[in-house]
Amino acid sequence: MNELRDINVISHVIQSATAPVFLLTAIGTLLTVTTNRLGRITDRNRYLERQRIVEDQKDAPEYIEKIHAELANLAWRTRIMDTAITLFTFSALLVCVVIAIMFSGNMLHFGISSTVSVVFIIAMILLIVGLISFLIEIYIATKAIYYPY
Repeated sequence: MNELRDINVISHVIQSATAPVFLLTAIGTLLTVTTNRLGRITDRNRYLERQRIVEDQKDAPEYIEKIHAELANLAWRTRIMDTAITLFTFSALLVCVVIAIMFSGNMLHFGISSTVSVVFIIAMILLIVGLISFLIEIYIATKAIYYPY
């Protein structure tokens, strides 16, 4: 009888931990999108660095100025994407901590509600700030298209 009760309790904990697992999936998707964007920024940066060397040899100062402006923009975008990736990663780690606390708290029979709440709120704040960073990077990239250097 006691074993059946334990199975029911563990089953309930697993059901409660399902929502954070779905959140992990969403954060993983955001990480994929942001790392792909960062890769595209890096590719563009490498291309412009090669172009700068070529144009430097041709002595074309007006074109080199445009390249430098775009490289500065790409450096700014890279920092923002790095921030977003870092925030998303820490958010995912904290969601994992929430899941671990839920299981260990239940197994060790100690109160976890306030700890889970605080860690989950911090994870959500990191996720929100990461999304804001991502939105800022998109705005900067879009602005560069409409208002070229």
